[in-house]
Amino acid sequence: MTLRPTRPSDHAAIEALLDRAFGLDRTSKAAYRLREGVQPVAELCCIAEENSVLKGTISYWPMIIDLDTGGAVDVLLLGPIAVEPAISGQGVGIQLMEETLEKARQQGHDLVILVGDLDYYGRIGFSRDGTAGLRLPGPVDQDRLLVKSLQGNEVNDLTGLIRGNRHDG
Repeated sequence: MTLRPTRPSDHAAIEALLDRAFGLDRTSKAAYRLREGVQPVAELCCIAEENSVLKGTISYWPMIIDLDTGGAVDVLLLGPIAVEPAISGQGVGIQLMEETLEKARQQGHDLVILVGDLDYYGRIGFSRDGTAGLRLPGPVDQDRLLVKSLQGNEVNDLTGLIRGNRHDG
């Protein structure tokens, strides 16, 4: 399996993979609302391929937490991440996350959030710790909102609204 940066020519194949992995109603979810009008962090988006065939994809998006106490915190939103259903459970998703999270850490990013299953994402350090006061623009199961610090900082209880950072790209 080879990982490489996402190219514009990958778009159609990525969308088809996301449909197979998550269903055609995937764009109605709260995480999609967050990404509307926001450009992904291109240098962190990549695909896994084998023999030039797409097997997995991962994207990151610049977000801001508007703190209830004033001020704001920059965070990354991880997702979507998808693996070809026929090879699910073979470690491709973990490999995509480990390599891109390390790259994000090296670039100085700290907090990464996502909406997903703790049993899966907890294996690479995501947790619910510090997320109880975070809000998304739209309904979301609060137990699925997870966070990870890439710089080893303690994730304090953050309280505020997460929104897309439309000024980055």
